Amino acid sequence: MRISTPRGVLALLLAVNILNYVDRQVVYALLPLIQGDLHLSDVQAGSLATAFMVVYMLAAPPIAYWADSRGRKPWIAGGAALWSVATGAAALAGGFASLFASRAAVGVGEACYGAISPSFVAERFPPERRGRALAVFSMAIPVGSALGYAGGGLVGQYFGWRHAFWMVGLPGLLLSGLCWFLPDDPPHPATPPAVSGYREVWSVPTFRLVTLAGAAMTFALGGFAVWMPTFFHRAWGLSVGRAGTLFGAVTVVSGLVGSLAGGWLADALRPRAPDADLLVSGAGLIAGMPLAALALVAPSLWLSVAALFAAETLLFLNMGPLNSAIVSVTRLETRSMAFAANILVIHLLGDAASPALIGWGSDHFGLTRAMLAACLALGVGGWLCFRARADFSVDAAAAAGALA
Repeated sequence: MRISTPRGVLALLLAVNILNYVDRQVVYALLPLIQGDLHLSDVQAGSLATAFMVVYMLAAPPIAYWADSRGRKPWIAGGAALWSVATGAAALAGGFASLFASRAAVGVGEACYGAISPSFVAERFPPERRGRALAVFSMAIPVGSALGYAGGGLVGQYFGWRHAFWMVGLPGLLLSGLCWFLPDDPPHPATPPAVSGYREVWSVPTFRLVTLAGAAMTFALGGFAVWMPTFFHRAWGLSVGRAGTLFGAVTVVSGLVGSLAGGWLADALRPRAPDADLLVSGAGLIAGMPLAALALVAPSLWLSVAALFAAETLLFLNMGPLNSAIVSVTRLETRSMAFAANILVIHLLGDAASPALIGWGSDHFGLTRAMLAACLALGVGGWLCFRARADFSVDAAAAAGALA
């Protein structure tokens, strides 16, 4: 399979995206070990996620503008190299400040990738196949997260948390080199000035509501991603390795099923419902909310795991469709800026704050209560997806007219 073909682009960027999430999530499987070694409070531990997310969301908008105007391939390759080096550097951390700095640097590298790669993939597939292509691309979220949790937890348990950072950081350098063989950007109209470009994408009603829905979902899921292995460790007495492996296994299976099913459902419903992306996403978020809460209050470990599996399957339905909706309602020349604005808002209002807020709630009220409160955001996200359906057809027609 040649890298220059649509499938080749998807395969390579899927592999890079898997490492993206491995490097992003591995620290959370290692939190109990890091806290014990570096003597971090729960607020400090949660702030490691905040460091990553704040830098990630602030770096994305200027990077997306430069990439749209100067070419995206160098930013994809350079970003993968930067976050890989920064992840490995965490192994050298001597305290909270240096670990905080390394996670912030990971955020810069991943901003280069996250703001650019979804549109880079989507543009190589026709609309009727775009949902499935982006669903496959989004499979990296559960697969990479699971590898980060399971691999990081096991390596950390048997060899120490510092070795885990080395293990997951190095492969990214190889994939970064392969990214230089990606095809160049297709020709498109001149990129508008940054301020007017971001003003344009934010003026699209569907984009605004989809982005706010993503923020609500990210608030809850970001908190779960950071704290669920620790919840298993504290609530059920699991070892760090087993807690990370269990959460990783649930995440990878439910994520694969949910991501693929979401893309397939949206594409299958599209001939009858042009706004199928929003319909599938909203239904999954609302149905997943009570199951996520059940995972936290279940009277047995295995009921907790079963509820978590069902919840994550429903929540992952939106991974491809929400990205597909953004592509549908934005112009080609502002599309990377649209994804960058989406990144900024969903993380600013979502998981930039929720890990530290849950950590604060855990210190004062207990981890279970803090995570239960975060589940309410899922219902808000589902409601916003349904609200976005009202303007979708008009916004999609406007974007298609601009491209014609």
